Amino acid sequence: MSETASPVRRGRTMRIAAALAVLLALVGYVVVQYVTGGGAPRCTVRAADGEGPTYELSAEQAANAATISAVGTTRGLPERAVTIALATALQESALRNIKHGDRDSLGLFQQRPSKGWGTPKQILDPVYASERFYERLAEVPGYSRLPLTVAAQRVQRSGFPQAYAKHEPNAGLLAAALTGRASAALTCESRRGDAEAGDAGKVRSELVRAFGPEVLPKGASAGRTGAPAARELSVPVEGRLRSGLRTDGGGAGQQRGWELAHWAVARAEELHIEEVSFGGRVWSSKESERGWRQAEEPAAAEGETARSGAGEVRMRIAR
Repeated sequence: MSETASPVRRGRTMRIAAALAVLLALVGYVVVQYVTGGGAPRCTVRAADGEGPTYELSAEQAANAATISAVGTTRGLPERAVTIALATALQESALRNIKHGDRDSLGLFQQRPSKGWGTPKQILDPVYASERFYERLAEVPGYSRLPLTVAAQRVQRSGFPQAYAKHEPNAGLLAAALTGRASAALTCESRRGDAEAGDAGKVRSELVRAFGPEVLPKGASAGRTGAPAARELSVPVEGRLRSGLRTDGGGAGQQRGWELAHWAVARAEELHIEEVSFGGRVWSSKESERGWRQAEEPAAAEGETARSGAGEVRMRIAR
């Protein structure tokens, strides 16, 4: 004589089945994220002296971080401001330009159209969102001397202000590299196919959007997106120090050069930049696992930069 399962047993079976379904869905989500780019390619940022902790992030996160940093330094703000902005974006969006959030929050900093941050389209522009964050931060008296959580909270008005603190170490590593204070500190993997061509005009346009028109030589055009792509792009490095930025032994030109070089590597996957060189060092998408390597004639390149306090960052565009 067969027995019918008791209500208790049926309930337990249903709970187990539901738990397995949730687990399988989670595994599927992780796999899809990895295959579609959620898990690769990766970028790594190191301390200024090459020792100590490292921080790993995705190419998308690195690109957004590079934009946040460029907007801050172009406004003449100190490295501390960049660190605060990066820690805020790490907490609010994990450095992803997301189209959702709490209530009407959007973008890198989860800014709300209903609170006067801008239109949804504006907020989802990383350059605009970064500019608005820095505008509010600059209005905070003595923000550079405040604890990071306090400074960020004065801008964000978050319900969890202490959450920003845990991101300060990684934000500090990123800020040191992306402002150029740390040389050859950011490297990225590349997994794009050789058939994908880039556009030098688009690279120039993105440089101008992030750093302003002064980043290019006087009289130079920003280029037109869709125009025939040039093979190489050289960006002169000014030998003057911008407001608020410290330099290491290489001088102001070295810091500016590494800022631009790290920006190019962080944006390489998106803009199809296959090689970046500065200060006698080279990063190549085809040998990205090697990171920054010595150029064929490093002594001459480094000597020229050291003597003049300037130089140029060279980018080779895929075609």
